[in-house]
Amino acid sequence: MGNGIAYIVLVAWPLIAFYLYRSNTIQVASLWTILGGFMFLAVKTEIDLPMIPPLGKDTVPVISSLIGILFVKNKRFPLFKSLGNLKYLVFLIVAVPFITAGLNGEAVVVGWRYVSGLTYYDGLSSVINQFLLIMPFFIGRAFFRTYEDQLTLFKLLVVAGLLYSLPMLYEVRMSPQLHTTFYGYFPHSFLQQYRSGGFRPVVFMGHGLLVAFFAAVVLISAVALWENKMKIRNFSPAAVSYYLLIVLFFCKSLASLLYGLFAFVLIKRLSCNMQIKAAVVLVSLAMLYPTMSIMKIFPHKEILDIAESIDASRAQSLQYRFDNEALLLEHAKTKFFFGWGGWGRNRYNNLTTDGGWVITVGQFGILGFIAKFGLLAATVFRAFIAFKSLKPEPERKLFSAHVLLIGIIMIDQLPNASLAPWLWLIAGILLGRSEEILAKKETKVVTASKN
Repeated sequence: MGNGIAYIVLVAWPLIAFYLYRSNTIQVASLWTILGGFMFLAVKTEIDLPMIPPLGKDTVPVISSLIGILFVKNKRFPLFKSLGNLKYLVFLIVAVPFITAGLNGEAVVVGWRYVSGLTYYDGLSSVINQFLLIMPFFIGRAFFRTYEDQLTLFKLLVVAGLLYSLPMLYEVRMSPQLHTTFYGYFPHSFLQQYRSGGFRPVVFMGHGLLVAFFAAVVLISAVALWENKMKIRNFSPAAVSYYLLIVLFFCKSLASLLYGLFAFVLIKRLSCNMQIKAAVVLVSLAMLYPTMSIMKIFPHKEILDIAESIDASRAQSLQYRFDNEALLLEHAKTKFFFGWGGWGRNRYNNLTTDGGWVITVGQFGILGFIAKFGLLAATVFRAFIAFKSLKPEPERKLFSAHVLLIGIIMIDQLPNASLAPWLWLIAGILLGRSEEILAKKETKVVTASKN
């Protein structure tokens, strides 16, 4: 449990959101409320009330944002209007946990722990939790529709990254101490943050891998602005991009560093069309990965050989992940469609679960995976269609970088579980922008036909 400061900040977050919505646009207020909660709230400090999911780092910023939109800005937004077939995926995301609970009434033993069976009470709580986690997706879709809104997202991400880089670099030098200093405890294994004779920064995000992925997202945003020749405040976009690349390097996460370098090269060297196609490939790989793993046709061994040639310790860590993944997948196959549910029931002999995809398949089955990952994938495919109607070059460059970013977010769910509300917000913004482009195209077609 956190100290008094941790709970004070948690309880104060809705008040901070109230001020943000009173003094800013919906776009700026929503970004700072949801992203800021991920950046600064204490990890695992929660207020557990009956029926509803625990109120903590993931849920309080989303609820605060909803309150700001509905009661401060007096705005309403439809959840399913004009979603088309995507509404079925949304329905699955919120319905599957309830069905899962109904099919998992038996107790299980996970390692040395006895875990009681699930009830419909657990199912309802899980449905509410799922709904809150994806709510930023709908906020992004509803209120970020224009190029200027999309630009606001990228600029704010870079500003947030620059601000956060200071405590990040402090922890690289002094070790991850800020969460303990401010909130009274360390949220994860301290040993896991030790890398290459030094430390990964953790700050208030809970784990060095999450900080590293945040740094990768920020770097990609900065490079996209650089490509559009847009200054960040009074700083050169090139200088900001190289600075953020250095910060990402010090995060000591090979996967996130590769994401950042990959996107850096694609945005600076390849056409917008190639970036979109690369994103489609990444998304397709993420969607097909469970099937390829089940059929044992994914090149795990070849990837391990490459990792071995780079760093033996990293290869060993990757081998451990692949081995755990295979055992967890075998366990998940026994309840293939709706999964085992939460409370660690999806684990096999208490194995560590790293990848977001295998966690989802284990908890909510293949239907839960199709729903969650399918919604993200459909966002990219819809953007692929919308891109063909986008003509202004600055808009094309920013849009293609955004699509590539979603592709990287999806591919990161294979080795890691980084899909937090702020990333759902980024995905929803892409869908909102795509729908606006397609709507304008349709209006032009109708107008032309009348004339």
